Amino acid sequence: MGREVKIITTEDGSHSLFVPELNETYHSFHGAYRESVHVFMLYGLEAWFVRNPNRFPVRIFEVGFGTGLNAWLSLVWAEQYKVPVLYHSIEPFPLEEEVYSQLNYTEIDNSIYHYAPYFQMLHKTSWNEGTVVSEYFNMKKDTSTLEEAVLYPCDVIFFDAFAPSKQPELWSREMLSKVVETMNQGAVFVTYCAQGQLKRNLKELGLAVETLPGPPGKKEMTRAWKVD
Repeated sequence: MGREVKIITTEDGSHSLFVPELNETYHSFHGAYRESVHVFMLYGLEAWFVRNPNRFPVRIFEVGFGTGLNAWLSLVWAEQYKVPVLYHSIEPFPLEEEVYSQLNYTEIDNSIYHYAPYFQMLHKTSWNEGTVVSEYFNMKKDTSTLEEAVLYPCDVIFFDAFAPSKQPELWSREMLSKVVETMNQGAVFVTYCAQGQLKRNLKELGLAVETLPGPPGKKEMTRAWKVD
């Protein structure tokens, strides 16, 4: 069963969703599209690839499929670089077609507009089973919580859950430990969150933690590497 959501427009012109139940938005009000590009693509996937240019396929795990924006940008990246990506995402509250069909992410950057049909495909693919979405992008979406989910070894983690103040259970040391245990050597963990307790937990779990400049409207974000 889904939860009530309302489409809003953020400061960069891209849509996000507001959840009245949580009094929370899916993305930064300062720009949903810019946030995803900055946090998850630039400081996440791109940063990992610079360090691991010849390691294929790239295995990405996302906490919170949400609007599908991170998945779509990852597919575009995979197709442009011709690098195979295996994408695993969890989302206990999938969006209805009447919502995701109105989202405008494919209209923000004309240079990648020809990848627009894939956005709808990502949402329409079956849940809880693997799907070949494009030549370089395979995906599995699970309608499970992080606690329930069966995780696979991964190289890049997009930790895109709602804020710790809204969903503290997802940011607990126990749940972070479950995720960190799946990280391959050299894997990267990225999130928009810069909470001190999060960084302390990641350090205690053996990761090398960095505090980086956040996307527009947010001072900082967190990145952590699994190193020798």
